[in-house]
Amino acid sequence: MTDILISDFTDNVFQNAFKLYFKELGIEVKNWNALFEEITNENGNNAFVRLGERENIIGFVMFKAEKLCNWFFEESIGFIREFWVAKDYRNNGHGSDLLKLAEDFFKKNQIKKTILTTDTAQRFYELHGYFKDTAYVAKNDDAVFIKYL
Repeated sequence: MTDILISDFTDNVFQNAFKLYFKELGIEVKNWNALFEEITNENGNNAFVRLGERENIIGFVMFKAEKLCNWFFEESIGFIREFWVAKDYRNNGHGSDLLKLAEDFFKKNQIKKTILTTDTAQRFYELHGYFKDTAYVAKNDDAVFIKYL
């Protein structure tokens, strides 16, 4: 297996993984190039893509360091944006490994808290030390989970 750190989302490895993810979700995109350029130009986005021994796509985690601030306080957080493991590779530790790669990236960059939303994997995140935090409200109305690193 190989884990590739991506920050240029016009990279074919990431694009192929992301297209498989959206296909599974049933989401159609009319202009893939524009989507990937937008993600790249947003600055600060990163992803780890995991490939198998035959360079088959196992999954990816897309994440970003963010700052939450108001007029007095500022907080640096790690935001898990997108996270997917292909069906054939689920329940084999790949999701745990990818999540740890993102968390280690945050720790290395002195970020002490991660945040994400989920509507499908609550138990997975709880098993990895995340807890539901109702103090946060997500724009997509999904439950918000945090973890202190």
